[in-house]
Order: sequence, then structure tokens, then C-alpha cells
Amino acid sequence: MNLGQRKRKNLQDLNFRKKYEAWGPEYQWASELVKMRLARGMSQKDLAERINTKQASISRLESGKSLPCVSMVRRIAEALDATIEIKISPRHPTASSD
Repeated sequence: MNLGQRKRKNLQDLNFRKKYEAWGPEYQWASELVKMRLARGMSQKDLAERINTKQASISRLESGKSLPCVSMVRRIAEALDATIEIKISPRHPTASSD
């Protein structure tokens, strides 16, 4: 079962879906990490070695069980030859008071 199939199956579980939606950005980040790592032909161990951490740390990040600090995100991006985009947007835009 690949990652997409597992995600679809898990989303059928109401409890999982509620948690997934509450942690949407974190799971999205984890999913992108997995996709990018696999596209580069790297194992979790390969990535861990490149950023000087343990494979278990990469596994926790990819499963959504832990969140990285910005410095780790930077190291991961460098190891994957990727850029970082962090954006905070208001939920309810307000009118400009120009």
C-alpha cells in the first residue's frame, strides 16, 4: 500500500479525519517531505545522515509525530536541494485602513 492509498484509507476513519484536519498544515508538510525525499531517491537513513540526525527523527517527522524547529527545516531543505516557504495569513482579512 503506497502513501496515497494509506491516507485515503485512514481518512475513512472519522477519528483520524478529525485529527488530520486539525493538524492539516503539519501533515501536509510531512507528506511533502516524504514525496520530495522519495523523488530524490533517498531513504530516511540517507536524509538523516545528510542532516546529522537519526533515522528515527526523520520517521517521526514524516509520520507527523513531531514537528521540526526552523533550523532543522533549513537543514532538510538544503539536503533535499529545496527552498523553504513559510506564510502566515489572516483567517478573516480585514479592510485596509489606508
